[in-house]
Amino acid sequence: MNSSSYFEQFNIVWLFGFTNSTIMMTFVIIVVLLFFKGIELIPKRWQSVYECLENYFYYITVQNLSNVGLIYFSFIVSLFVFLVFLNILGLCPYVFTPTTHIIVTLGFSFSIVIGVTFSGFYKFKKDFFSILMPSGAPLILAPLLILIETVSYISRAVSLGIRLAANLSAGHLLFAILAGFGLVFKFAMFIMVFITLLEVAVAIIQAYVFCLLVQIYLTDTIFLH
Repeated sequence: MNSSSYFEQFNIVWLFGFTNSTIMMTFVIIVVLLFFKGIELIPKRWQSVYECLENYFYYITVQNLSNVGLIYFSFIVSLFVFLVFLNILGLCPYVFTPTTHIIVTLGFSFSIVIGVTFSGFYKFKKDFFSILMPSGAPLILAPLLILIETVSYISRAVSLGIRLAANLSAGHLLFAILAGFGLVFKFAMFIMVFITLLEVAVAIIQAYVFCLLVQIYLTDTIFLH
């Protein structure tokens, strides 16, 4: 297999006037709505899974953001479910995975960090700038510390997006390489079973890590450090 063919799965293709990335994200939203449609007194399987998921994220939201941070609870849960379905469905053959594209993940991360920034300014006004100056630091070091903290603040969005795209892209490339070997070495197909389980775990973990970091960043809209 030509090495360039390994990267064909990441190509953006136009279909019916939309990109495959847009179509996939729209499809995931529809799938999620169908899976979790309706609330019943005796929950079905997917409703039970969703209720367990909500209970867990309720706990970590209170733990990280206190009761005040529950205003972000629905956003965090929805973001997690959306990312998990994007990541897992993207493991299916011939299915495009938008979260392997850094432009998509950076779009998510920068939108969140910009939203956090505006929310912080809305709540704390000019006092929000205090996050760029550690308390108790000597004033003589203020210019250097402010520069470092500003770069660190901006790097949140970059690292948040790159982490998600890099981990998923590596898994998809590994799939493509092993699939190529599988045509020659039949035992490679058995290895792919274990790699598949590993990638499902990575898909869930990366979505969780993304949402957990978002929660940590949202603390700046509730508390001044």
